[in-house]
Amino acid sequence: MKDMAGIPGFCFIKAENITKGLSGDKKYYLETEKGDCFLARITESKKYKQKKALYKLLQKISKNDIPMPMPVNFGYCKNKNEIYTLLSWVDGKDAEKVLPGLSRGEQYCLGVRAGRILRKLHNNNEIKCSEDWQTRYFSVIGPRLLAFKNENISFDGSVQILEYLETNKRFLANRPQTFHHGDFHLGNMVIGNKWQLSVIDWDTADFENIGDPWYEFNRTSIQVPAFATGQIDGYFENSIPDVFWKLFTFYIAGSAITSIVWAKYSAPECMAGIMKLNMDIVRWHDGMKNPVPIWYDKSLKYYNA
Repeated sequence: MKDMAGIPGFCFIKAENITKGLSGDKKYYLETEKGDCFLARITESKKYKQKKALYKLLQKISKNDIPMPMPVNFGYCKNKNEIYTLLSWVDGKDAEKVLPGLSRGEQYCLGVRAGRILRKLHNNNEIKCSEDWQTRYFSVIGPRLLAFKNENISFDGSVQILEYLETNKRFLANRPQTFHHGDFHLGNMVIGNKWQLSVIDWDTADFENIGDPWYEFNRTSIQVPAFATGQIDGYFENSIPDVFWKLFTFYIAGSAITSIVWAKYSAPECMAGIMKLNMDIVRWHDGMKNPVPIWYDKSLKYYNA
């Protein structure tokens, strides 16, 4: 068990396999004799270049006072067939399990903290890309939209979603591009002592972790409306530009409708939930006529966050 992760230069007295997540990496909770705790991600060595680039980005981001696992070390495992990324362990409880038991005010306040963390990440990490965001986005989402149309799948509101995407795609032009967390939602947050909110799992490679900062809201945890409202308020400090709502709705709807074909062939057990989400999006946005969703609650602003 001591050599379970195969990481050179460290001696661990405890190693526990972590099964949560869909990344494909092997993940371990590790502990040394001194009581230091770590998270190790182990993957095949052919991903060395990709993982090293991500590790360097994590080193840069970790200097911005963002509550997250700190990068500790990176390199080849002892067997040379695998590589490891070693991070500090963030102690706490899964936010998605904690929030349902909290009041709406408490949910909102934690959402505000999440929004401020996300804004801090984006403000300090603008990146100059050779391709504009609109081109990059549709190089990925365009084929997925075409696949949806070719499947001839329809639901109550599918026409309205497709019309909204076509009408509002112009707003993607000339958007700034920053480093992304890549999967910013409650499932990747933990709540520690004194309600400390930390963001974990920085390993999602959607758009190579770079793009329009507002694209990150396509994973907003709308199943907890007070938290989602707080995240948006915290990000903009209660001064939300109108164009944000147009893009927010665009990214939410685009991600939802292109997930249908993926679910049909890769995760049929998820199909019912994804179809419901699509129809909910149409309902929340009054048949796609209002970019501000009905669950966004302005009355929560009075809570002290």
